[in-house]
Amino acid sequence: MFRRRVVNRSMTTEEISRIDKIIDKYEGEEGILIQLLLDIQQELNWIPKEVAERISQRLNIPQSQIYRVASFYTAMSLTPRGRHLVSVCMGTACHIRGSPRLLDRITDILKIQPRETSPDRRFTLNTVNCLGCCALGPVMVVDGKYHGKLAPAEAEEVLKNYD
Repeated sequence: MFRRRVVNRSMTTEEISRIDKIIDKYEGEEGILIQLLLDIQQELNWIPKEVAERISQRLNIPQSQIYRVASFYTAMSLTPRGRHLVSVCMGTACHIRGSPRLLDRITDILKIQPRETSPDRRFTLNTVNCLGCCALGPVMVVDGKYHGKLAPAEAEEVLKNYD
């Protein structure tokens, strides 16, 4: 069972200002919701409820539409993500080459399970069905950088390189 973390905090004045600048870029334009949400995701690493409400009010877009788009695309998250996104391939080739042991080691190091974010928001851990680089298995990707033929003992050294 996955635990869902609820974040109950108000946005800071600085965050509101940054979000308003992003919304301002798209005011009056049609068909901008996906790009707007991607820009906010890049700025905050997630799309908080307060932001969805603000977009809805400022651009007259129904919240249901905002949530439908934000929950459909994996590039967007409605829960806080860490500064660094860690993905472990669990496809057949990687599985045979040891990805379950690699994943176990990573969960031990980060003290989180897949689909969770570390309390310090440094890392978010995910698993994927296939990364398409089967010859490099097992594979871990951190912020788009592939680390192949990775032994579980090497995972900690890789993760140390990310602040």
